Amino acid sequence: MTISQFSVDAARERFSSLQKGFAFFDAPGGTQVPDEVGQAIANALREASGNLGAPYATGRAVEAILARAKDDAGRFLGCSADEISFGMNMTTLDFAISRAAGRDFVAGDEVLTTQLDHDGGVAPWVELAADKGMHVRVAQATDELTVDYDDLERQLNERTRVVAFALASNATGTVADAKRICALAREAGAISWIDAVHYAAHEPIDVQEIGCDVLICSPYKFCGPHLGVAYVRQELAETWRPYKARPSAATPVGRRFETGTLPYELLAGFSATIAYLDSLGGLRVLRDYEREIGRYLIENLPENVTLYGPQTMDGRVPTFLFNVDGVPAERAAHRLGERGLGVWYADNWYCVALGPRLPETSVRAGLIHYNTRAEVDLLVEELGALTP
Repeated sequence: MTISQFSVDAARERFSSLQKGFAFFDAPGGTQVPDEVGQAIANALREASGNLGAPYATGRAVEAILARAKDDAGRFLGCSADEISFGMNMTTLDFAISRAAGRDFVAGDEVLTTQLDHDGGVAPWVELAADKGMHVRVAQATDELTVDYDDLERQLNERTRVVAFALASNATGTVADAKRICALAREAGAISWIDAVHYAAHEPIDVQEIGCDVLICSPYKFCGPHLGVAYVRQELAETWRPYKARPSAATPVGRRFETGTLPYELLAGFSATIAYLDSLGGLRVLRDYEREIGRYLIENLPENVTLYGPQTMDGRVPTFLFNVDGVPAERAAHRLGERGLGVWYADNWYCVALGPRLPETSVRAGLIHYNTRAEVDLLVEELGALTP
């Protein structure tokens, strides 16, 4: 399937939530969910409410759900199913896995992050540093709000244990050069640790090609349920002692970081999400469509809008941070909501280190593959009509 074959109208028909005339530009905060995903979750609750190991039908059903979800996640990220771990969300997984990784870290060790990172990928290291006497460094962003690679490279040293970074900023949409950062981390003897929550909704991922050690994402950003999905490179994961109940399964290696009973109904929903994306041609097709309407939005933004970050679709995903001249962000967002357009307003967008370089508050609009050109036209029209 090519972009010319992708039908946004056909995709939208699979969402009850998109049939009510409201235009959702809030994908960075979580996407709408196709009906078939909700149905898969409901079916699992009806037909597979059980736990692993039960010697009867529901036990076997749960085992099949877990096996399929692991396979789907491995295919989605380009790794072995054995290297996949599921958890409540990205942040919970990040705290859990970072604790296992950090058992042997000592006072004076360092973790390098970037100004563009969501705090879900930074706070685990800040708290570990507080416990261990470590230091968390922050690589600066450029004036265009992209990663300053020269500053990142300058801050790497023999004490750097982890380089943690967001593959795409949930605030500005800026994309990091993951292969470059992972190579720099590897050369410094550090672990590369990626927050791919925002990126995974818009671009295909291959952890082998990227060369990363850890990558975590969340399906609720790409039309799935609230869930965390992590990849940890097998050779590295096998060296870590996890925090978990002792009788709980620790093989394959991805099971090491899964604590307690998994939400099997959400895993069924995750597999339905991957099937949905595959049926549309996959993220390579959807990416092309999203970039097309993203360019269309940028090219048609009215003169009263100030866009922060990259001024084209180069080096970004279709997430746009902006303000309307003379109109407070909160008022702009509420006004757009009244007009049937869903956008958010906030201050630092959880990018704590970047906060001081952002306006006091700003508006964020994010596109995903179910958004239409007609919706973009409506957004542009309403932005142009906003006055102080």
